[in-house]
Amino acid sequence: MTNRDWSPRFTARVAEQMRHARKAASLTVAEAAEACTALGLPVPKTTITNLETGRRSSIDLAEFLVLAEVYKVPPISLLFPLGTEASVAVLPEREVATWEAVAWFTGETPLERSAPQGSAREVLDTFRAHSDAVATAVTSTRLAKERRRKASITLDSGRRETLLEAAASYEQLAFDDCRELQEFRHTMHERGLVPPALPADLSFVDQRSADSEDSE
Repeated sequence: MTNRDWSPRFTARVAEQMRHARKAASLTVAEAAEACTALGLPVPKTTITNLETGRRSSIDLAEFLVLAEVYKVPPISLLFPLGTEASVAVLPEREVATWEAVAWFTGETPLERSAPQGSAREVLDTFRAHSDAVATAVTSTRLAKERRRKASITLDSGRRETLLEAAASYEQLAFDDCRELQEFRHTMHERGLVPPALPADLSFVDQRSADSEDSE
């Protein structure tokens, strides 16, 4: 497939995915256009219609992202029909499995060895690892609080003792997870990377880090 053939076909496939997404969201073309305007980027009804009917052979990136938000679907699901098509022409003259196309786009393609530090792939992997560390710390912290709460409201002394022991174990686990997250974020800062803001339940992690720096 030449570039001349691939580009309009790729656009047509994305437009078809967008049409399905709009209908799944139970939106008319007019309602979708109004929602785009509400988000700050007017997308005329004619633009949406022309895309869906094939009268427009290209997609503006900003319009694409706003429409994905309006339809409440991940933008990547509009690019690559994962689950409905086994393969896709990800580039001119390059047909691959749809999941491989998704992995290529998101930087999840398996590597034989770790990506060099500072490379685009290594930075992506670092932020994914940070996200996993946040999820782990959130879970252990909430479990510790829940065990402590249950212990505080039971009147059975035996059960209270059991719950307090469990709470102590979960609190130690939460402490270790939060300390690991704190060190991870500190390393990211040292590398000049800006980690995402923490959820409210973990805001103390950065506060502890700031307190440590002030005491040095």
